[in-house]
Amino acid sequence: MLAYTAPTTVEDAVRALAGASGIAKILSGGTDLLVQLRSGRAKPDLIVDVKRIPDMAGIRARDGGFEIGAATSGAEIGEHGGLRKAWPGVVEAANLIGSTQVQGRASLAGNLCNASPAADSVPALIAARATCVVAGAGGRREVPVESIVTGPGRTSLGRDEFILAFRLPKRPPRASDAYLRFIPRTEMDIAVVGAGVSLTLDAGGVCTDARVVLGAVAPTAVLVADAAAALIGRKLDDAALDALDAAAQRACKPIDDKRGTIEYRTKVAGVIARRTATIAYERAQG
Repeated sequence: MLAYTAPTTVEDAVRALAGASGIAKILSGGTDLLVQLRSGRAKPDLIVDVKRIPDMAGIRARDGGFEIGAATSGAEIGEHGGLRKAWPGVVEAANLIGSTQVQGRASLAGNLCNASPAADSVPALIAARATCVVAGAGGRREVPVESIVTGPGRTSLGRDEFILAFRLPKRPPRASDAYLRFIPRTEMDIAVVGAGVSLTLDAGGVCTDARVVLGAVAPTAVLVADAAAALIGRKLDDAALDALDAAAQRACKPIDDKRGTIEYRTKVAGVIARRTATIAYERAQG
């Protein structure tokens, strides 16, 4: 029989997870979990609803950057002017999770911990150097977003752990980001390829820092160091974009499925990386 609890403190939530006799699932937004429950794909013994814990929802200024509660909805993220200005790519990615109705509930933590290779918010968060605040029986720890997902449907979180918040760092001058995805049909389809790019420029328009991340082309989102290296120390000219394209394609390890072949996805990854980098570069120029 499925049990349900809605703790009001982090400590109570941790105790519920640690004491579960079988499989426990966190409910923060529920847009993935509820569908999985109804289809029979997920059969937990306990659901721990964390939405009643203070600060699990909301966006707060922190050290010049932002802290986003793990249960904050995509709709709230999209309406936050300061976050849109500092991290437009993160907001773009969060606002691609489902329909307008879904946006009222969908959360970054749910999108990450569902651990789909095609999750839209994950490449953008990794490109932004976002970190997760994780709570568990051993206390709290802060870890990079890229360390959470270990494979399709799998995460590095312990059975007694859950995500409390995401932290985005302070933006330096002349810096911005972008996220794009390619989908075969409608706005609510799953990405064939997604790309998140974050760039910092000097006063002359030369890239001094870059993060390039691909989604839906490997078992987890791929942080492409060679693609970043192709941009750093250069302006975004055709040669830099060609090198970025080639590096993105080399990093791909996709599968054939109904949304695209390996060859097609690999080619598209280079194209989407180019377009995303161009948007981020234009934004960083001001």
